[in-house]
This record gives sequence, C-alpha cells and structure tokens, in this order.
Amino acid sequence: MAEVVIVGAEGPSQAGIADLLAQSDAIAARLYPGGCRRPTTPEALAELGTHLLVARRGGVAVGLCIVLERGDGTAELRRMIVDERVRGQGVGAALLFAAEAEARRLGAGALLLEVGTRNTEAQILYGRAGYKAREPFPPHRALPTSTFLERRL
Repeated sequence: MAEVVIVGAEGPSQAGIADLLAQSDAIAARLYPGGCRRPTTPEALAELGTHLLVARRGGVAVGLCIVLERGDGTAELRRMIVDERVRGQGVGAALLFAAEAEARRLGAGALLLEVGTRNTEAQILYGRAGYKAREPFPPHRALPTSTFLERRL
C-alpha cells in the first residue's frame, strides 16, 4: 500500500520546491524543444502572490501545483508537476483535488488551466476529473502547443 500523500499550502522556499520546479522545466524542454517557457524559481512564486500546494510523502516533496486568483470569479491552475518517480500513484489526483478545494476557498466558481498538447498524462488526469475544453483566457493566447480546459466548481 502506498504511503499517505499529505497536501498542504507551503511557502516557495520549503525543501524540495526548487527541485520539482527544475524537473518541470526539464520535462517541458523535452516535450517542446525550443519552446519559449520561462523557468519558474521559488523567488518568482513568492513575487506572484500565488497559492502553492505541495504533496509530500515521508516529508519529501513529490508534487506541487499553483493556484492563482484571477480576480474575475475564477482561479487558474499552473505548474502542476508530479515527481516522475511517483507518477501513477495518486499524487496528481490528490494535488488536483486540493487545488480545486483551494480555488473554492478563494471564492472561484471555476478552475481554468492550460496544458501542453504533448502532455498526455496530464490531459488524461484532467479529463478523468471532468475538465472540459474552452477558449484561451487572458493572459494566454491560442498556440498550437496549448489546450485550454475548465471545470466548474
């Protein structure tokens, strides 16, 4: 039986956060060579005023995501990453559940997200959770490498 995954809000300088962000950037570079994605640092997260959720097993960070208040009655899910060594063990689903709860707590009626067209694992996770296709939302724009999804909360 897998260890319990504890998901909680943390500050961006906590142990393991920088490693997960670096892993996220490496995966994006592998999926989209020559892409224009800017790396995310713990310092940048602190400046954005985002809500960072971290999944830990045995005290080790195994996943994270960011919930961003949009100011229009919706929230945005950003930078969902699950450590490649623990994928398929429910960490992503636990993070998504926690992100939806955080969005509700913030008063959002929907959670929006952008996912890469080559990120099939994430697309499957979001589809199983009831996310539906939608138009791009600001500040994003339509790109051939992006899919936009939404779930009413």
